Amino acid sequence: MEASRLVSILIGTHCPDASRFRRGFSFASGTMVLMQILSRAFYDRDAECVARDLLGKLLVRRVDRRRQIGRIVETEAYLGPHDLAAHSARGRTTRTEVMFGPPGHAYVYLIYGMHHCLNVVTGPGDHASAVLLRALEPVSNIDTSASGPGRLCRALDIDRRLNGHDLTTGELVLAEPADLAGHIEIEARPRIGVDYSGEWAHKPLRFCIAGNRFMSRT
Repeated sequence: MEASRLVSILIGTHCPDASRFRRGFSFASGTMVLMQILSRAFYDRDAECVARDLLGKLLVRRVDRRRQIGRIVETEAYLGPHDLAAHSARGRTTRTEVMFGPPGHAYVYLIYGMHHCLNVVTGPGDHASAVLLRALEPVSNIDTSASGPGRLCRALDIDRRLNGHDLTTGELVLAEPADLAGHIEIEARPRIGVDYSGEWAHKPLRFCIAGNRFMSRT
């Protein structure tokens, strides 16, 4: 099993133990954030489990020398080809090829010709399932709303160039903060915009941190 990697993100201050960590990032304020990048094994599980467990985790985007960090507060699970709301239910296509690959990669697609959506490919194995990231609570350097999948991608400059990106390394990663709260109250609701999927439209596969004001819809 691949080990999680400990990362020190430094925000305008020096960490005396920086050599212990995989990488140091510099920001413009005086706060230090420690986090572990999520391992491949984290994603190699059922999409519903991953969707729940992503709540409270961090999405970290690097563009040039600027790092943006947001706390994930809302997700949706798409369980695989049997889930009629999932893109993989339509079969393996050029668009969905990433979903049929290994877990832990980004699946980025465009809707309405203008909004990008960021998903993380899950497992087990090449099960063609994914979790949509719907909303972030800003932590660092997110200056516009990231509530809603399209706004999230605009706020962090995420587009089709990142389709297939390995989320365990590089300019876009997901991580667990060292100070993650021990208990998060999770609410489960029907997914949004999947009325075409029959009974699957009513499945409670949208997850959010209860009462969080940054979720996309109540």
